[in-house]
Amino acid sequence: MSLVIVGGNECMIREYKDLCKSYNCKAKVYAKMSRGLQDIGNPDLVVLFTNTVSHKMAKCALESAKNRKIPVERIHSGSKSALKNVLEQYA
Repeated sequence: MSLVIVGGNECMIREYKDLCKSYNCKAKVYAKMSRGLQDIGNPDLVVLFTNTVSHKMAKCALESAKNRKIPVERIHSGSKSALKNVLEQYA
């Protein structure tokens, strides 16, 4: 399973990736706006941390996911435990 994480804390990127790896998932993490966000590829799930993401970033990620019919899970908190709950549900 592959997923894209949009938002979150920059210092937690390694933690997010390690947690995903423990669930046999590949993860791309976009903590800041970048050109790569416009072409997120074709992941199985997009995780959007709504508390730590700008409106522009959220809009870009949601449009990309909608065009490719990718499910989006919105989480208010950018914590590791919140991501773990999503991974237990989907992985």
